[in-house]
Amino acid sequence: MKYVDFLSIVLVEPQSPGNVGMVCRAMKNFGLSDLRLVNPCPIDHPEALKFAVSAKGMLASARIFGTLEEAIADCQLSVATTRRHGKYRQEIFSPGEVVARIGAGIPANRAALVFGREDSGLTTDEVALCRWQATIPTDEFGSLNLAQAVLLFCYELHQGLSAAKVADDARQLAPPVEIEPLYAQMQATLLKIGFLKPENPSHLMRSFRRIFSRAGLDSREVAVLRGLFSQVDWATGAFLGKKGK
Repeated sequence: MKYVDFLSIVLVEPQSPGNVGMVCRAMKNFGLSDLRLVNPCPIDHPEALKFAVSAKGMLASARIFGTLEEAIADCQLSVATTRRHGKYRQEIFSPGEVVARIGAGIPANRAALVFGREDSGLTTDEVALCRWQATIPTDEFGSLNLAQAVLLFCYELHQGLSAAKVADDARQLAPPVEIEPLYAQMQATLLKIGFLKPENPSHLMRSFRRIFSRAGLDSREVAVLRGLFSQVDWATGAFLGKKGK
C-alpha cells in the first residue's frame, strides 16, 4: 500500500464551495483521495464543480460528519493547522516536521490533516482534539486561502513521503474513539476530587491532553488509565470535598 492510503484531509465547516472544489483538485494532483467534511457548505454547488475540474468524483465520494471528533475518530495521528499561537497552541510544527512525524507513524496509524474555517480557522477546543499542531511559515500576513494551505501540505506530504520507505515497525496508538472517553472520565474524576475548577475544567485538561499526546498512548495504556480512574472513583465514594475546604 502507498502512504496516501493512510492519509485523510479534513475540512471543518468550509464556507466556500469553490474552495472545496479546489481542495479536491489539489488532493488529486498529489494522489490523496480521502476527503472528510464537517458541516460543510453545499458541495454540489456549481462553484465546487467548476473548481474541482477533473476531481469532481472526489466531491461525490467525500464523507460528511457532524463534528470534528467524529471525523477523526479512526485517526491516531491528527494535525490541526493554525496560524495563531498562544498558551493553548504550543509546540507548533512546520509542514516538514509534521510530515516526518506522520512518516514515522504510518501505516500502523492513520493520519489526518485538519483545516478550519476560512474566516476564523479552528476553535481552541477543536485544536485540542488533535495530536499535533502545524503552521505554514509566512512573511507579514499569516493567513492563507484554505485551498492554498491544503495544496502546500499535500505537496510537502508528496515530497516527504512518496520516495520514503513506509515504516513497518511503527507502534499502533490508541485512536481518538478510545482516547476521548478517557479524557471525559478523567475530567469527571478530577472534578469529583476537587482537582479541577468547575468553572473552567478545560484549562488543565488541555495540559493533560498535551502530556498524553506526547506520550503516545496505545490501547492497553488507555485501558490501564481508565482502570486507575475507576478505582479512584470507587475509593472516593464518600469524598466530602477538596482538602482544606
